[in-house]
Amino acid sequence: MEIAVLALALAIDLSVGEFPNPVHPVVWMGKLALLLEKIGTGKRPLFQFVYGTVLTLFLAGLFASAAFFLLSWLNGISLIAYLITGAFVLKSAFSLKALHLAAVRIKILLAQDKLTQARFELRSLVSRDTKDMSTSLAVSATVESVAENICDSFVAPLFYFLIFGIPGAIGYRVINTLDAMIGYHGKYEYLGKFAAHLDDFLNLIPARLSALLLVLASLLSGRGARGAWCGVVENHARTESPNAGWSMSAVAGALGIQLEKPGHYRLGHPDVPLVPETIDASLTLMSIAAAAWVIICFAAGGLYFALTT
Repeated sequence: MEIAVLALALAIDLSVGEFPNPVHPVVWMGKLALLLEKIGTGKRPLFQFVYGTVLTLFLAGLFASAAFFLLSWLNGISLIAYLITGAFVLKSAFSLKALHLAAVRIKILLAQDKLTQARFELRSLVSRDTKDMSTSLAVSATVESVAENICDSFVAPLFYFLIFGIPGAIGYRVINTLDAMIGYHGKYEYLGKFAAHLDDFLNLIPARLSALLLVLASLLSGRGARGAWCGVVENHARTESPNAGWSMSAVAGALGIQLEKPGHYRLGHPDVPLVPETIDASLTLMSIAAAAWVIICFAAGGLYFALTT
């Protein structure tokens, strides 16, 4: 049944993409988090840290528990209802089509020399200031987002689905969402510290797994694995995050490009210029890596089913 849930969830993502905001569980997470985080904002650092820790654990436990009890109840009533609801809930924890469409939209705008519009669209993918970006930096930011999100938006949620089922995928998505909302320096320095570190911990294995999948994708795409592997070895530790550099370095090495966030890091070597078509190449790597990960997930599910029946 879990294999069937995963298959249906993947089919929903590839055909429908993201759900409308009113019925999207991640949107509900974000709205509740915005409401509750106001209590801790502007308080003393210790209070912010303690409150942020409680907030993170509470929201992750709330949504994961809700998924567990809802699906347990449906499983005792109707397998069809369980399958459909389970697929809907699991799909909300990962996203491929929306990422692909967003990156393609930016690529088209850049190819048409509509840099101002591309900068605006980039705000949906990156948190950095985009208003003064050059075309090459816009391409770099898009490729970085594609590379990083193969882990955060796909590999990691399904990794925790394999281990803990649908509640595990939902729990991960809550923590990753909180990290994106409050897990950075400045206003949320202490409020989001626990969420940021917990997200780092949860991504330790998925980030490295994503890099390996991208090395494999580089090989399967005909580019050879050497460049991607050397990129990972040389550059994975150059980002502030202990995880973000792995998949970005793999893509940079595979494509022979340099990815740059000014003032923060440079990954890879500028052997090939950054042009709008570079985004297409990164999406090809992402698609192959995602397909390989799906095959692994189904193989793991099939093996578990064989061993337990």
